[in-house]
Amino acid sequence: MVRGKQSQRERYAYEPDFAVRPGRTLQETIDALDMDQRELAKRTGLSVKHINQVIKGAASITQDTAIRLERVTGVPARMWNSLEANYRERLARLDERTRLQASLDWLKTIPVKELVQRGKIRAQSDATCLLEEVLRFFGVASVAAWKEGWQKPQFAFRKSPAFEGQTGAMATWLRLCELAASDVRCKPYSRARFQAALQPIRALTVADQHAFFRAMQAHCAEAGVAVVLVPDIKGAPVSGAAKWLSPRKAMIGLNLRGKSNDRFWFSFFHEAGHLLLDSKKETYVDVDAVSDPREQQANQFAANTLIPPARAAELASLRTEADVQSFARSVGIAPGIVVGRLQHDGIIGFNQLNGLKSWLRWPTDQ
Repeated sequence: MVRGKQSQRERYAYEPDFAVRPGRTLQETIDALDMDQRELAKRTGLSVKHINQVIKGAASITQDTAIRLERVTGVPARMWNSLEANYRERLARLDERTRLQASLDWLKTIPVKELVQRGKIRAQSDATCLLEEVLRFFGVASVAAWKEGWQKPQFAFRKSPAFEGQTGAMATWLRLCELAASDVRCKPYSRARFQAALQPIRALTVADQHAFFRAMQAHCAEAGVAVVLVPDIKGAPVSGAAKWLSPRKAMIGLNLRGKSNDRFWFSFFHEAGHLLLDSKKETYVDVDAVSDPREQQANQFAANTLIPPARAAELASLRTEADVQSFARSVGIAPGIVVGRLQHDGIIGFNQLNGLKSWLRWPTDQ
């Protein structure tokens, strides 16, 4: 798989800044045959003017012309067609490079060095070539297309105004999640199966970190949801994301940014709430300090899934480690999650009972 991607990238390794017109090859060919343009015109049935335009690159070699040239010069029509196609493509690429140069400032909004370090794009000394690499990473043809896809309302980030201007870094992290999710094989999405999977996944909160991720990923894949872990990117204060890759496959992207187990699991169930409760046309990115009603709804979904509302009244009486551990066992979740809820609700301080939390580390195979 990796070799295939590398070989695909190698196709773009050499990009000359000029285009060789097929007419030059034609002129060399008739010179070798001791034939001038007038004689070639007579033998092909074309005008001298047209032959001259082909040689100068002002006129294209059509399929019909290629066949005529084959009969006169002995050079196969497929070669003339290939020369013409390559020439026109090269001209188009040169024109495109000129247009792209007007968009080079956009590169400053993208964490290019990070993408190079992660092996997602190749380092380039030429800024325009680097821009082309980044566009290929995002799977778009132009910066205008990127803006259409990543900044329009239907793909809007759920973020506070404090994160304005960081769209490039956030979009990069989300794109990394999309690429990782594309490699996760899933059954077609089933809302019922996904909702049912949340209970066995909730039980994994008490499991060892090195065991739970593969298990939760497998549960979700059976329901059509690809769950991926992607390291965070500087400038992208993202905890998680939910997005529909297609009507049959959804994605939940997570990272371990400063993650204690309570924050990690809350982020997962928060994103699950978006998939179950909100539109398939939206992209949801989980950051702090967001007041969007849909974020509040997802927060409530996560809170109620982790601690059943019928047991929430008992939280106010929990003060000691023994109290928290006993309550956590009774509801079947990790005690660190209960501590996080108590801190969030203001029942205890943020400096209390943190010893019951566990801090997550990247799996060795990630």
